[in-house]
Amino acid sequence: MVHRPARVPAAVLTGLLLAFGPATAVGLADPPATSELLQVDRSLHLAGAPNARDVGGYRTADGRTVRSGIVFRTDQLTNLTPADLAELSRLGVREVDDLRTVYERALAPDRIPAGAQANWYDVIGAAPLPELMSTLAGGNDMYRALITAPGANRAVAAVLRDIVETGRTPEGGAVLFHCTAGKDRTGWVAAVLLTALGVDRDTVTADYLLSNHYRNAGPGDGMNGVQQEWLDSAFDQIQVTYGSFDRYVSEGLGLSAADIAALKARMLA
Repeated sequence: MVHRPARVPAAVLTGLLLAFGPATAVGLADPPATSELLQVDRSLHLAGAPNARDVGGYRTADGRTVRSGIVFRTDQLTNLTPADLAELSRLGVREVDDLRTVYERALAPDRIPAGAQANWYDVIGAAPLPELMSTLAGGNDMYRALITAPGANRAVAAVLRDIVETGRTPEGGAVLFHCTAGKDRTGWVAAVLLTALGVDRDTVTADYLLSNHYRNAGPGDGMNGVQQEWLDSAFDQIQVTYGSFDRYVSEGLGLSAADIAALKARMLA
């Protein structure tokens, strides 16, 4: 299991924030092309993780398709039923990447499917206390911290590397990554993955906004839902910090052109 140190007071504050959402209620945008995206059933239909879904099935700008059955994004695995665990085993999940803080993990431990390796990649728990406190003002600051917080880029890169590495083993297998609600940190990692694979921004955004559907989030429900503005703020922070998405990948995430080529070979058909 992979461990990284986290300051407990910071983790507690971040856990409360990320488990229960931004302090301010905001209006939620209608997901663009939601009905079109829902024509493909991406849900894993897990009783204990309603936001669990396959990342695959999307088209890239160059006409290829993101393979299904290789990467899954979910909410926390705490409430999985025996049938849910059996389904994840049937789907070949071999790596479970937990993006939560130490506080969230202690409060709600995962249930890991048989045959899977559990990894801990805390996205934001190592951030300094003032930066964590600033996220309490709302979603935009929190999403910007997904790029600027210490350890955040390392955590995102670790998930992408796990996807590549599972393709290099004889047995193969799928990677599952999650946070608490499967909408914010998980939504960002999914957005980075799909963008790196060449999926257009509108489709990436539409996939992100599907959390509103799977979590039954109505307008103004900032606790259960997501908003396009939040995702946009993360991409905006990439421009501020790195100047481009490609430089974020190479300099921020530390992934080489060969790494991205291997990721595409694994994920695209």
